[in-house]
Amino acid sequence: MSELRLLLGFDYGTRQIGVAVGQAITGQARELCVLKAQDGIPDWSRIEALLREWQPDALIVGLPLNMDGTPSAMSARAEKFARRLNGRFNLPVHTQDERLTTFEAKGQRMRQGQHGDYRTRPVDALAAALLLESWLTEHACA
Repeated sequence: MSELRLLLGFDYGTRQIGVAVGQAITGQARELCVLKAQDGIPDWSRIEALLREWQPDALIVGLPLNMDGTPSAMSARAEKFARRLNGRFNLPVHTQDERLTTFEAKGQRMRQGQHGDYRTRPVDALAAALLLESWLTEHACA
């Protein structure tokens, strides 16, 4: 992983896609934004603008698995999104088990006193940061 310095993480969803940025050196990630999607299809120009701005070395896409580790109904769609990112932008794309990241993100928001409607205060970008940090932790010694 030594050649990977900056990464963008994506929490894929059919209506919203959370985006986070992370650094391999610190192993930390932070929320960037939430992109709108139409039935899972993002505004590719927004993703292109983020890639131009941040110039990541690789992209990490959350893979929504069932609690027993088997693929969920959304897994195939997330993998297709990952393949499209790779095909469009020619960057390495990795998937990361994202089980419980949205649950954990909601819990963090509540602990920070940021209760409320998740439609107006989505947790997708925070979930993207959490899945990106878990990928960085798993690959720290790789």
